[in-house]
Amino acid sequence: MAVRARAMWVFLFVVLVVLDLRRSAAAEDSRMALCKADLSSFLPVPFSNMTETNCAPVWNNFVLRYLQSDDNVLTIILSAPYTTGWVGIAFSKEGRMIGSSAMVGWISREAHASIKQYYLRATVASEVIPNKGELPLTNVPPAVVVHEATIYLAFQMKFPNRVTKQPILLAFGTKHPVHHRLSYHDDRISIAFDFSGGSVAVLNKGTDSMRRNHGILGIISWGLILPVGAMAPRYFKHKDPLWFHFHVCFQFLGFLIGLATVVLGKVLYDKLNANISAHRGIGITVLTLSMLQISAYFLRPHKDAKNRKYWNWYHHWVGRIALFLGAVNIVLGMGAAGAGKSWKIGYGFLLAFVLVTVIVFEVLLRLRRRNKTTQPAFQMDPI
Repeated sequence: MAVRARAMWVFLFVVLVVLDLRRSAAAEDSRMALCKADLSSFLPVPFSNMTETNCAPVWNNFVLRYLQSDDNVLTIILSAPYTTGWVGIAFSKEGRMIGSSAMVGWISREAHASIKQYYLRATVASEVIPNKGELPLTNVPPAVVVHEATIYLAFQMKFPNRVTKQPILLAFGTKHPVHHRLSYHDDRISIAFDFSGGSVAVLNKGTDSMRRNHGILGIISWGLILPVGAMAPRYFKHKDPLWFHFHVCFQFLGFLIGLATVVLGKVLYDKLNANISAHRGIGITVLTLSMLQISAYFLRPHKDAKNRKYWNWYHHWVGRIALFLGAVNIVLGMGAAGAGKSWKIGYGFLLAFVLVTVIVFEVLLRLRRRNKTTQPAFQMDPI
């Protein structure tokens, strides 16, 4: 009985493997079939006359046809499934959206075809500038055509040298551009495409969520938990020892989340090959100061020790500097990532909440101290 059961499991496993291989092969055949489409019947000259183009499936059903002449003229024909919205291809220096130049095409609701170059100055829609960019387009007019539910973007560029391995971004959005302003993409990918051999390598798959998580963790740790934890020793000393436990728990939690933020930032930095030295340098500085603060907890002298006042001075000022640099780095990080208005408004509200809370507690602290100093040392019995 056991032998039959094992044989049945082996049989099912083999069947699943075979089905998966057949499905993968069918998908690959479907993608390669896209390269066999005859473009001469609907693309304008000179793109319709190019029968020697190379063709490679690059992402989902996105297909890249290209031809590079001896005088370094590169012809690009990008095709993708299309129902509505826009489709774009960008040439990037480092595989990042910011600083790249893109060709974007769409068919309007009135059935007007448009293809334009855009300069991607930041990740927000308002910073994607139409009719700007650094692509060296030739005098051949770019073309965009929809044929059998597939959109084709065709254009030519002339480079000083032969193009080999090039970072490319592919993206699409399902909303029509309004006054040539693009909506935020529904999906995108960054690849390295080798125009000499046709190979494709994914550069930063999944970095959108990583960047978002990096920002969220940084704001939670340096924008909320650590500032709140730092308020306890100044404004709640009269709640001894509750303030101490509150302070320690919050600062340790904030440190751990901050450490995770830095680790995730390091992974992102390596994946994107980013050049954001100020944000990275301040992040390392803040992490170092945080580690010094953690060390100070274990090395703190007794309350009655002569050097306790120096330890207090060191602990207070290192913490304040770290919190200030942490807030600055959050702003720098949002700028480097091209964060949208929702991020800026959200952090602005959080920062305002923390500052207002500090002001209120500071006023209450000074009033409490004033009441203590104005109380008489002894009270006389009434006559």
